[in-house]
Amino acid sequence: MERRTLGATGLDVGAIGLGCMPMSWAYSTSQQRGDRSLRAVHAALDAGVSLLDTADMYGPFTNELLLGRVLKERRADAFVSTKCGLLVGDGHIVANGRPSYVRRACDASLRRLQTDVIDLYQLHRADPEVPVEETWGAMADLVTAGKVRALGWCAVGVRGARRTGSYDLYDGTIRQLERVQQVFPVSAVQAELSVWSPEALARLLPWCGARGVGFLAAMPLGNGFLTGTLTPGGGFEPDDPRARHPRFTAEMMAANQPLVAGLRRVAERHGGAAAGVTPAQVALAWTLAQGRHVVPVPGTKRECWAVENARAAALALTARDLAEIAGLPPARGSWY
Repeated sequence: MERRTLGATGLDVGAIGLGCMPMSWAYSTSQQRGDRSLRAVHAALDAGVSLLDTADMYGPFTNELLLGRVLKERRADAFVSTKCGLLVGDGHIVANGRPSYVRRACDASLRRLQTDVIDLYQLHRADPEVPVEETWGAMADLVTAGKVRALGWCAVGVRGARRTGSYDLYDGTIRQLERVQQVFPVSAVQAELSVWSPEALARLLPWCGARGVGFLAAMPLGNGFLTGTLTPGGGFEPDDPRARHPRFTAEMMAANQPLVAGLRRVAERHGGAAAGVTPAQVALAWTLAQGRHVVPVPGTKRECWAVENARAAALALTARDLAEIAGLPPARGSWY
């Protein structure tokens, strides 16, 4: 698989990553089985994927424990990215950016992951009660101590912010990034980017590119919609967040089918099903085409999808392909 570099420190990873959250958190929890997830991680590593993205809150804790079983055998094959800063309570999630918590959280993640060092340690969410410089400084101390190689910032979930006038979705994120950059370099930013959610292209992605910061594209398959495997009105399990999501109602899923149809047309030009080219791979190849500093991190808990996603790194879209995708209608339905 093609390799890409994250940050000025030259972190080397496979061009496609693996989002491990669905293995232990949200998304059809009745289908979450440890043996299946382990096979998916091993299959991804075998296919050239190296970046494994997790967080202490997934489960909570069980996702890191699962990856620890893989890392115990295959640490040299993997680039480990985990996160701190969010605590899961009874029916709620709160931010915690206190330096003492950051230090404890890192040590606990290292134990669960069965490793001596975390390759990329991300702040999952800034704590509004703690100056972000204090939190980031504590994370920087972990690099000095040799427990962490590099630091990242997770901007997934900022969509809850209210947008008015010329407000950009990532205005607040960029302001915080510029503050923490004065404390310690940001090696990577993780935020949503996909064909049906391209907002990061406006300012956040260029901000990263201009500063040599890597960009981890979260949800590059639009929470599964861009794979073309979801049926409008097919329904989701009650604990699946898509069951309550405005863009995943039967009406909106039907209205957004032109996006999937466009990806399928591009896939057909590259051989389609006969050549093993799918709409999902086209969506991932589009994300890769947005910059050499971009690494899509599609999430899955199934071996077959992990392998299919990894193979998208070999799909080179033409200028015609990219123009056709750019001309697709914007997604309909609220994303907030």
